[in-house]
Amino acid sequence: MRIVVASSEAVPFSKTGGLADVASALPKALSLMGHDVSIFVPHYPQVHARNSTAPPLDDIGVTLRVGVGQKTVEARVLKSSLPDARVTVYLIDQPGYFDRPGLYVENDQDYRDNCERFVFFSRAVIDAIERLHLAPQIIHANDWQTGLIPALVAAEMRQIAGYEQQATVFTIHNMAFQGRFWHWDMNLTRLDWKYFNWRQMEFFGHLNLLKTGISFADMITTVSPTYAREIQTPEYGYGLHGALTARKDDLVGILNGVDTEIWNPATDPHIAQKYSADDLDGKAVCKAAIQKQLGLPVRADVPLFGSISRMTSQKGFSLIGQCADVLLDQDVQLIFLGSGDPRYEALMSQLAADHPDRVSTTIGYNEPLSHQIEAGCDVFLMPSEFEPCGLNQMYSLIYGTVPIVRAVGGLADSVIDASDINRINGTANGFTFTDFRGDALFWNISRARSLFADKAAWRRLQLNGMRRDWSWKRSAAEYVRIYERAIAARRRDSECEGEEK
Repeated sequence: MRIVVASSEAVPFSKTGGLADVASALPKALSLMGHDVSIFVPHYPQVHARNSTAPPLDDIGVTLRVGVGQKTVEARVLKSSLPDARVTVYLIDQPGYFDRPGLYVENDQDYRDNCERFVFFSRAVIDAIERLHLAPQIIHANDWQTGLIPALVAAEMRQIAGYEQQATVFTIHNMAFQGRFWHWDMNLTRLDWKYFNWRQMEFFGHLNLLKTGISFADMITTVSPTYAREIQTPEYGYGLHGALTARKDDLVGILNGVDTEIWNPATDPHIAQKYSADDLDGKAVCKAAIQKQLGLPVRADVPLFGSISRMTSQKGFSLIGQCADVLLDQDVQLIFLGSGDPRYEALMSQLAADHPDRVSTTIGYNEPLSHQIEAGCDVFLMPSEFEPCGLNQMYSLIYGTVPIVRAVGGLADSVIDASDINRINGTANGFTFTDFRGDALFWNISRARSLFADKAAWRRLQLNGMRRDWSWKRSAAEYVRIYERAIAARRRDSECEGEEK
């Protein structure tokens, strides 16, 4: 199968969140299955220059002239590849739009021309596919930044000979980010204003690019089965639950996978000693190493809790704040790594200052330290208000670090509560709760502390998580089935359209 993946970010070229991981890991897994996969991303020169691990880029001598509103914008197509994978990466180089310090935001403010930037990128992808003669059977767009692509395929590309049956898949990574812009930005798309209606591109008088992708794609996916159900409700649909319910037969939740070449305690170069489900001895070494490294007393008997996260209310830091005082009356140690809302950065930093023998806080991003925390901690805290998929809970399960999560989205699909029945039937791998309250989090921390004292029971929890397949191989196979459904649906629609003519 020939597949093109379009994304506004992809590791190792650019990253702000989980989208970047998915946009590279999924194509890599598809390629290993024998599919021909290409990725399109913008070229962000300033971001690329800061990344010492970014692969080299080649200018292939292709210049695009892309229509945006009333003007024509030129861009180069650069070429690279994913490290250790047969996946070609095409980068759209347009310095006026993308040579900036951030991908979407600078100084906590969205770029004012974000609509124009990603309308341009979406059109550039379509133009480049034609210029490079890629002829994909599937174009897989991701999130609002590429939400215009399914509309461009439906309204324009399928009018071109050879592309009549071009199929599209659109993946929603987070409903909270929709690409809403004022209605006159519809002119930037160069699409007929007839599409600016409540069923397709219009949302309460605004242009909505996430809704556009939902409305025009042949198939829609999101990043976990539970999240697929949640986003069809007012609580999690952010106003688009009606549009999603209307497409419910074409909406599928697929739990993201993990790149186990990067996240694997048996091969991880960042940790103090490698270990596996067959030999867990190295985990105790990793615990002692991270305690010593971060200035905590080196104790095997104390439960060590870790958190690697954006420090925001959505990630549950309000709950951690609510129960911090009573929690720190217990015999525990806590490690925090991340950044985000200044008030939570300040709170976690103050906890470390007030309790240096119990709390370590590192503000910022540190990839090696992330691996060391996952390997060294006993318990991982992830009490999110909402979580489309989540990756850290899966990293934790792979590393034998038992997660405590709120049972939403992908957290509910990956973490099975250590209830008596689940422990008896051998499925339990963590602790879950439903109410978004500090006392609910604290109760589950207490449950974890109690079970931690039972070494045999704790070992069973660890092994249940470590022995399940969390790799992208599983998830990629599900995406292939979705691609096949999209191709079949497009073929049927194309035949019906031909009969009508």
